[in-house]
Amino acid sequence: MPNHQTDASSQKNSAGQTRLNLLLSHGDWRDDTFAEQLPPLLRPMGVHCVQARSANEAARVLEVQLIHVAVVDVSLPMEDGVLGVDPAGPRVLQILRRLEQPPPTVVVRPPQPSAREAVRGLQDMLQEGAFAVIDRPFPVESMLELLRRILQRHYANVWPMRPGI
Repeated sequence: MPNHQTDASSQKNSAGQTRLNLLLSHGDWRDDTFAEQLPPLLRPMGVHCVQARSANEAARVLEVQLIHVAVVDVSLPMEDGVLGVDPAGPRVLQILRRLEQPPPTVVVRPPQPSAREAVRGLQDMLQEGAFAVIDRPFPVESMLELLRRILQRHYANVWPMRPGI
């Protein structure tokens, strides 16, 4: 069942203020602790986490909701619960890149079999517009640090949506 909601009440924190919309794409067929841990950690700061468990779901979210930061799992399936031969995460990167205002994107990928493939994959993801690439498994603190760097670099340490606006 999709976890994205677009009505205004679902996008507000306990203080009634939303400051940033974060797309979290991940395959629900694997244990993605970062996708479970981030929403409760970020909600008190006004970060609305919109989860997508397939490339098609991420595309639907991007059609109806402004996203300020995207986390894209390259192993994402095309449809929720349907494991395909080809991962659909790169398709989500292409969709993001084609947006009028593409959000900064963090790419999550599985461990790479060799240093050569890791470098080649990193180059490909950066060419697709990724701000950063992180290999799983990683501690949630690493993702929090990446999000802090994105806020600093892309938004000059100012939340994209200011409370009261």
